[in-house]
Amino acid sequence: MRFDLAGRTLFITGAARGIGAQMARAAVARGARVALVGLEGELLERLGADLDAHWYECDVTDQAGLDAAVASTVARYGGIDVVVANAGIASLGTVAVGPVEALVRTVEVNLCGAIRTVSATLPQVTAARGHVLVVSSAAAFTAMPGMAAYSASKAGVEQFANVLRLETRARGVTVGTAHPIWTDTDLVRDIRDDLASFRDTLRRLPRPLSSVVSVEQCADALLRGVEGRKRKVYVPRSLAVVQALRPVMLSGLADALVGRLGGQEMVGQLEDEVRQLGRSFGRTSVGKR
Repeated sequence: MRFDLAGRTLFITGAARGIGAQMARAAVARGARVALVGLEGELLERLGADLDAHWYECDVTDQAGLDAAVASTVARYGGIDVVVANAGIASLGTVAVGPVEALVRTVEVNLCGAIRTVSATLPQVTAARGHVLVVSSAAAFTAMPGMAAYSASKAGVEQFANVLRLETRARGVTVGTAHPIWTDTDLVRDIRDDLASFRDTLRRLPRPLSSVVSVEQCADALLRGVEGRKRKVYVPRSLAVVQALRPVMLSGLADALVGRLGGQEMVGQLEDEVRQLGRSFGRTSVGKR
């Protein structure tokens, strides 16, 4: 049954830019009300003014801040129908070049931040018999050097959502996970600009793993997933085949394929590039410490 967004309230984290901001624009165009939550106050304020939307600056790893964001949203709109746990970051480099705090911070934001976001909003979403969308990634069921913490966090949020679905089904709540491939956001552009090894790897990967989709395409697919209360949203849809082949994608055969694509050489190049950069996140990344 279609979940009409007109008149509904969406609580979106990571809403200052990228997928979150575009989802907010598209949701308002569908007649929804949105609460914009993130770290970049100036961007949130500007987007909030453009959309006549509520906004709240907070870190998704700060439970008190999230609870306050939820309370202010309820005060403005009366409740929350949909939560989109979208906030995310990606550290650069391998486990060996660390630093460990960057790896841990990636998991804190992507996984723990999603857990905190859902926990803070779930009473409201349950009262509305609404929908939870947790933004995972194609990285949840693929593996590539340099993405250990990111892939772990995205696999974690998928399983978190899978269990949450079972726990809340009887209460009328539906739960979905989104699995986009590379999306043309600041995060991906930063990695592409910083790392020649990433650009080389992207050219060698088979489709759809080498695809780069627009923010508009991704946000529209995710909103259609909310409207359809879908369990899984793949962007592009062909990623569903990759997900179905998960045992193969994470097998020794896949390890050998990565090796044939120059895996060891890529690891060395990647580590050299990150050392030369002297930083563990992209230029525009927020939420890092």
